[in-house]
Amino acid sequence: MYNKKEETHPITWRIKKDGDPVFITEYIKKNGYNSLKKVLKRFSFTDVLEIVIKSGLKGRGGAGFPTGIKWKFVASSKKEKRYLICNADEMEPGTYKDRFIMERIPHLLIEGMIISAYAIRASVGYIFLRGEYKNSEKILKKAIYEAEEKKLLGKNILNSDFDFSIFIHTGAGRYICGEETALINSLEGNRPNPRAKPPFPVEFGLWGNPTCVNNVETFCNIPYILLYGENWYKNLSFSKDSGTKLIGFSGNVNNPGLWEVPLGTPAVEILKNYAKGMKKGFFLKAWQPGGAGTSFLTKKHIEVPMDFDSLQNLGSRLGTGIAIVIDHTINMVSVTKNLEKFFSRESCGFCTPCRDGLPWTVKILDRLEKKQGKKKDIELLEEICHFLSPGSTFCAHAQGAASPLQSAIKYFREEFEMGIKKDKIITKFYNI
Repeated sequence: MYNKKEETHPITWRIKKDGDPVFITEYIKKNGYNSLKKVLKRFSFTDVLEIVIKSGLKGRGGAGFPTGIKWKFVASSKKEKRYLICNADEMEPGTYKDRFIMERIPHLLIEGMIISAYAIRASVGYIFLRGEYKNSEKILKKAIYEAEEKKLLGKNILNSDFDFSIFIHTGAGRYICGEETALINSLEGNRPNPRAKPPFPVEFGLWGNPTCVNNVETFCNIPYILLYGENWYKNLSFSKDSGTKLIGFSGNVNNPGLWEVPLGTPAVEILKNYAKGMKKGFFLKAWQPGGAGTSFLTKKHIEVPMDFDSLQNLGSRLGTGIAIVIDHTINMVSVTKNLEKFFSRESCGFCTPCRDGLPWTVKILDRLEKKQGKKKDIELLEEICHFLSPGSTFCAHAQGAASPLQSAIKYFREEFEMGIKKDKIITKFYNI
């Protein structure tokens, strides 16, 4: 069965309009596992590595690290035991793309993981799933069972002498587990604190073995890269970044949602053509292009292409690609305080700038929101952001927290200044 959208929307073309999951019978009818069959029949693990490296696929979890390069580090290890982990701990506020994939097209994730495991020669894989995603867990368990019944998972997959098993591990609900070393610590049963790097997980990861951690959406790109080749994948994009991306818009827009579009598609096109513009009576004031941990941009930036470099050049990041719209009725001090409360609560507490600095920002923002701010509060917030900068903290959590705060002050400083308490003018009367 061939669908013309298959070559332009490789992740979403199988999605059913009624919202039900695509399970194995339908998935196979729609060319499911054809990529896996091709790989095991025609390619060595080094072939798969080279194709993914040449494709230019970057991680879709937020960091944007080249996927094939990460795999190569793991595959080149001299240790025999290797692990593959899918980061499905989707706790970035405003982000929902991985849940959509897992609940609508679970076998695409499984097929992508099997091929990835073959490339790095891993025999065991884990899906580290956000604990609140109960429906995702139920659907994934069924999909894994179906794949095992069809001999697509387990021992001697498709008579290839390749063994691979997938297990689901549900997290306890901590945002810090999105950081790959904290995720590994949690998976081992330890407190989810980030680890010192180096060594990196690709050389010393789960139980001391080479480990590759990739995001749900990243794995879902793999089957079609191997089916149609790296040149096809590169040509899907409108920019030098390869492939398509799940992009979303939420907030006061007419059609909030999620769409698969070529990387490099202008944000304004997605906002107007897919999200159907702002709701009547609401006007765009600011937006975050890739979730709560990315810097705010303004309406003058809305024509930027949604790709890694273009957004980085504006001082923000593509992140998860799920944009949050801030309309003209929202006070930037209030929305920033809301974000900082989340980041403060979710800090692992391991290092001082993050543990003490983030609650401090919340207190200052609370004062400014109540119009009780002090004269030097804004400068103090900027100073705290400096101490949360790269290299000053143990992991990137603090930098993600500082990004929206720094950008909100940069573009909307007057709203912060309005929160500073004005000194009362005392008039003295003298009797003459």
